[in-house]
Amino acid sequence: MPYSLYAAPVAILWLAWLAYWFVAARNVKATRRRESHASRLGHVLLSVLAAALLAFRGQPLHWLDERFLPDTMVAYWLGLLMVVAGLAFAVWARIHLGRNWSGTVTVKEDHELIRSGPYGIVRHPIYTGLLLAIAGTAIVFGEWRGLLAFGLLTIALSLKLRREERFMQESFPEDYVRYQAQVPALVPWLGGSHPIGGTSL
Repeated sequence: MPYSLYAAPVAILWLAWLAYWFVAARNVKATRRRESHASRLGHVLLSVLAAALLAFRGQPLHWLDERFLPDTMVAYWLGLLMVVAGLAFAVWARIHLGRNWSGTVTVKEDHELIRSGPYGIVRHPIYTGLLLAIAGTAIVFGEWRGLLAFGLLTIALSLKLRREERFMQESFPEDYVRYQAQVPALVPWLGGSHPIGGTSL
């Protein structure tokens, strides 16, 4: 299949998700506490780099455009299904979180600790969904740049989640510890202990 045909459905899905995200971001609670600009810089830069790796071919390091998976329709449809499922899971979580959502590490006015819906499955369903969708995108393209992007995003979320973890523990010292013990951070059914941090943000 020509590369453009591989890329088009994935690009449409990601653009539709971004459009929804920007619209939904307009209706949130006022911020009471926010991470510093310096602490935010690290995970933002890693996330932007991951997005650039996925969006642009012809990298200076040519091996990034080489394939790690065979070019088969099975791999393509598996990856596309993962993109759809991941983005849908992230949207479900965003809708369920409502006005408590923030794109940065914050605590909102009258912040609520959400533990129902997707937040009863994992503590970070938005991040779980994004990682699943990025992994699916990497499988669709089958190139090393996709795996590198997945690794960079995992590191970025790890940094962000650790900061969110501290914010939530300070805001909900008893309830959040109980929530951690009951619900895994990112991967369902791995137990309640948090592998790289977690929160309901």
